[in-house]
Amino acid sequence: MTKEPSADSVVGCPAGPLPGSPDFGDQTVTSHHFGEEGAKLTYGSYLRLEQLLTAQVLESDPPAHDELLFITIHQVYELWFKQLLHEVDAATGAMFGGRLWWAKHLLKRVAVIEDVLIRQIAVLETMTPQDFLVFRELLSPASGFQSAQFRELEFASGAKDPTYLKRFRGLTEAEQQRLADRLRAPSLWDGFVHAVGASGLPAATGEELSDSLVAVARDRDKYGELWELAEALLDHDEAAALWRARHVTMVERQIGTKSGTGGSTGAPYLRSRLGLHYFPLLWEIRSSL
Repeated sequence: MTKEPSADSVVGCPAGPLPGSPDFGDQTVTSHHFGEEGAKLTYGSYLRLEQLLTAQVLESDPPAHDELLFITIHQVYELWFKQLLHEVDAATGAMFGGRLWWAKHLLKRVAVIEDVLIRQIAVLETMTPQDFLVFRELLSPASGFQSAQFRELEFASGAKDPTYLKRFRGLTEAEQQRLADRLRAPSLWDGFVHAVGASGLPAATGEELSDSLVAVARDRDKYGELWELAEALLDHDEAAALWRARHVTMVERQIGTKSGTGGSTGAPYLRSRLGLHYFPLLWEIRSSL
C-alpha cells in the first residue's frame, strides 16, 4: 500500500468517534468505512493469515515437538529481515536526499528491531540439544547460510563480498539477482559519506573522510546532526555484532563443534565472522579523539 493509514484506520482501533469528542453520544454512526458490514476486509484477510499460518510444514514424521518452534523462529527472522531491508533502503535514500533527521529516525527503528532479534535467540535456546537432534538430520543440506535476505542486509549496510554469490547454493534466480543488485546499489555507508560531503566537509578519499569524521566528533555544536547520524549507524553495527556473538554461543550450546547442515564448519565459521564491522571507520576514529 502506498497511502499511509490515518491514526483512526489502524487495525484494532475502535470505530466511530472517541468518548469526549463532539460526535460521541446518541448519534448513530453510519460510516461505511468501519465495522463488519459487507466484510470487504477482515483482520485475517488483510494479514493473509490462512497463508501465513499454514506455512509451517514439518519434515519430521512423526512430528517432532520442537520442529514447529524451529520453523517459526526462522520464519519470523525472515519477516524481520524484510522489514530491516525496507528501513535500511529508506534510510540510505534519505541521506542521499538530505533528510538526515528521517534517516536517524529509521536507523533508530532498525536498532530496536535488531534488539528483538537478539532476544529471540533465547526462545530458540529453550529447545534442548537432544530435542533438536530428533529432526536436525532432516534439514540437510538446508542452512541459515542460505538466507539471501540476511546477506542482502550485510550488503545494504556496506559489507559487500561478491564471493558469496559463488559460494551460495540452492538460491533461486530471483535471490541471486537481488544479491547482485545489492552489490551494485548504494549502501548505508555510501549514503553517509554523501551526507558528510554535502555538509561541506572533504570526503573524497579515506584519509579526508577520517579527518572530517574526527572534526565532526570534536565539534558537535556545528556538526551535531552528522554526529548523531554516525552514532545511529554505529548502533546498527553494534547490534549486528551482538546478534552474531549471541548466535554463535547458541549454536555451540546446541550442537557443539558439529558441522553445519549446509556443510560449513558450524560454530568455528560463525566465530570467524565476529570481527565484521559494517562501518570500521566509525570505530577507528575513537582512537583519534
